[in-house]
Amino acid sequence: MLRTGILNPQLNSLLSRIRHTNTLVIADRGFPFWPQIETIDLALVDGIPTVLDVLNALAPNFIIGKAWMAAEFRDHNSRQLLESFSKLLPPITFEPHIEFKHRVPSAIGLIRTADTAQYANVILESA
Repeated sequence: MLRTGILNPQLNSLLSRIRHTNTLVIADRGFPFWPQIETIDLALVDGIPTVLDVLNALAPNFIIGKAWMAAEFRDHNSRQLLESFSKLLPPITFEPHIEFKHRVPSAIGLIRTADTAQYANVILESA
């Protein structure tokens, strides 16, 4: 029985299949469903968990080479929230939300959270 780290079996399975340069999407509660992408829904209630909660859980065992977020995130959220993401991620590439969504279909999987921050979605590329 697992006693530490990520305990969710579906999430462990998804993470174990990510290889060098594969991408993973961690999305807020409003992110559209993508039927062609394996989705793990971790949403419990509003704000639990957040994208940052998931990033903090992944950080010890997931080597992030690149990260993308929607440019709109900076316009709709506090500087403090942006700094929290910046501390966990390599330099973030910000791009228009529509371009961000064009990257989604090539992802290995999508983790849906209950985050309520606008545009709080991130695409991670495994190093």
